[in-house]
Amino acid sequence: MIHDASRGDLRARPRPDRLRPPLERTFPAPLTIEIGAATGAGPTAMSAFDAALRDLGVGEANLIRLSSVIPPRATVERIGRVRKPIPWGDRLYCVYAVRHACERGATAAAGIGWALRDDGSGAGLFVEHEADTSDEVDALIRASLADMTRHRGDGFGPVQLCTVDATSDGDPACALVLAAYHTIPWGPR
Repeated sequence: MIHDASRGDLRARPRPDRLRPPLERTFPAPLTIEIGAATGAGPTAMSAFDAALRDLGVGEANLIRLSSVIPPRATVERIGRVRKPIPWGDRLYCVYAVRHACERGATAAAGIGWALRDDGSGAGLFVEHEADTSDEVDALIRASLADMTRHRGDGFGPVQLCTVDATSDGDPACALVLAAYHTIPWGPR
């Protein structure tokens, strides 16, 4: 209630938030999530990671790590190199797995697995894991997705995987798998 001092009474005035029509859920344009794998080597673990990012085509992006939910209307496409244009310094929303091997002969493996809902919506789940071998990564991904999909009432299709491994030759080596969702600039261009 609002008191109108000029009239000396209280009267109800609608609140501005109640004047708007109810929000309708809008669905974003379809999203293509590009997923690829790369390896890199360098004198430090960080430079090996940078080499893998550059090999994948995302070396100039600022990575914003997501929690692994695939939105409706998305498609997941395996690629060799990310094709999304990424101007220097733009934000790249992504899911990634990364592992380093730093001693001569040591191995590192990384992978992302995903399962899509079987209702044709395109919605699904990603999981990312790292281990010493691709076989270990594969087992971790399958165990995680089996549990995660079991606890969601809807059915899911088969598990799909993208894994990579790297071996150190004495310098640090990096195994990287990345799912690139979308890029956004920091401000007007």
